[in-house]
Amino acid sequence: MSPDLHPVPGGAAAPDHEWWRGAVIYQVYPRSFADTNGDGIGDLPGVTAHLDHIASLGVDGIWLSPFFTSPMKDFGYDVSDYLGVDPIFGTLADFDRLVDKAHALGLKVIIDQVYSHTSDDHAWFQESRQDRTNPKADWYVWADAKPEGSPPSNWQSVFGGPAWTWDARRHQYYMHNFLREQPQLNVRNPEVQEALLAVARFWLDRGVDGFRCDALNFSMHDPALTDNPPVLAPGKRTRPFDFQHHDHNQSHPDILAFLTRLRGVADSYGDDRFLVAEVGGEKANEEMKLYTEGADRLHSAYGFLYLYADRLTTDLVNRGPAMWPGVEGEGWPSWTFSNHDAPRAVSRWAEGRDPRAFAEMALLLLVCLRGNVFIYQGEELGLPQAEVPFERLVDPEAITNWPDTLGRDGARTPMPWKADNGFAGFSEAEPWLPVDPRHRALAVEAQERDPGSTLHLARRLIALRKTHPALRTGSMTLLDAPDGLLLFNRIDRGERLLCVFNLGHHPVDWTPPAGWSVVEAVNGADIHAHALPALAGLVLSGGPG
Repeated sequence: MSPDLHPVPGGAAAPDHEWWRGAVIYQVYPRSFADTNGDGIGDLPGVTAHLDHIASLGVDGIWLSPFFTSPMKDFGYDVSDYLGVDPIFGTLADFDRLVDKAHALGLKVIIDQVYSHTSDDHAWFQESRQDRTNPKADWYVWADAKPEGSPPSNWQSVFGGPAWTWDARRHQYYMHNFLREQPQLNVRNPEVQEALLAVARFWLDRGVDGFRCDALNFSMHDPALTDNPPVLAPGKRTRPFDFQHHDHNQSHPDILAFLTRLRGVADSYGDDRFLVAEVGGEKANEEMKLYTEGADRLHSAYGFLYLYADRLTTDLVNRGPAMWPGVEGEGWPSWTFSNHDAPRAVSRWAEGRDPRAFAEMALLLLVCLRGNVFIYQGEELGLPQAEVPFERLVDPEAITNWPDTLGRDGARTPMPWKADNGFAGFSEAEPWLPVDPRHRALAVEAQERDPGSTLHLARRLIALRKTHPALRTGSMTLLDAPDGLLLFNRIDRGERLLCVFNLGHHPVDWTPPAGWSVVEAVNGADIHAHALPALAGLVLSGGPG
């Protein structure tokens, strides 16, 4: 079949002036990257020590998960001081050294910002909870009990149980979409907005190049506290949170005005700062578009389309580009197959097939998508999800919902640097999460010695994306294909590429038309064969027109 028959509409070409448009960004989860002080927990000096490894991949920047002062109930996403570095990670001076070295290596630095909630240890909350008249009384979401004493609404928290906790000091409930130790900020309050924007300025002043905004659609709710409606359709439900449509506890339209203010702060530091939102939930597709629409909101957004999917299919892949057709005023998508919140893609999607072959095909697919690419630490090594026994679990979500979910701990285990080291070169002490024995053979040092390793392929694939404007910023047009085969064109000005993937379990009959030459191939893909093996991927150049 000719790849030019029956095209499915795709995205229009985008300008490539900005460094971030089409960039490849490497996510670092600092707790699990490298420990330099022997406490079994990764730290900022550990990240700095291994920035050369990250730079060697050819990525454009790094995204650092939270390193702020925190009681670590949710491992840093419960912030008790937005302007401080938690001692387990180091100091502000350590952070400054990290930024300086990253910039010297040509890497941009993106850090997390958590605007929807804080830790209950935060000084703001400690003041807010004292009474109903203090200066920060309205900095969090407080509400009276219903006449019979029950919570103000039926809202449920993501981590289990009601989204409301009674506080005896104020004789009111406070809201929390996540842990009870993560009280909800009242981001609608102008004083809270000013405080959060001051936080943004603090880190921009220290040289960061942008922010990844955590759980952004949770930052404002319906002030009427309207009950959420139940989910009536059948389906798997592992948490009380899953029994509701989240129409009222999140996603309020007032979020948009705050995003415009945040964009204004970023733009005041120059036009090269980058803002990306994490957006999950039922309305994620709509909200990602809203949050990035026009020139005065965020630059990009990503959701959980691929992160939470149990299987990788052509229909699933096609849904991503279809969401972002490239119309006038549209924002720019970001994509990730694995991160700290989801089981690693190799374990979710391989389905008994060779994990290395799957990992390498998935890397090629990821760098071929239109949008920004986020690569999670260890993805360049082809790491599978680690096995963490119940007695070693620390993730509150995993413990609460065990055994119904894999949880997040298995994606957060230590980065393996050396195969023969006691703790895989991550630490000299017992790590906070165990090292999976399967990860040792995939350690960085071992793969560096093997020119045919996944690590060396990852470098080649990232270079492929940077070398070809069509992959970095070009249009994407989905093409009709036989069952199990994924075909799409990437086009930028004079360059035309055809990307072909067999996502299935068996070879698929397919012969490329004349006039195309191979740019990249993985897992036995051969332009001269009449069938594409399972998990094979091809990028072809040339073709008609």
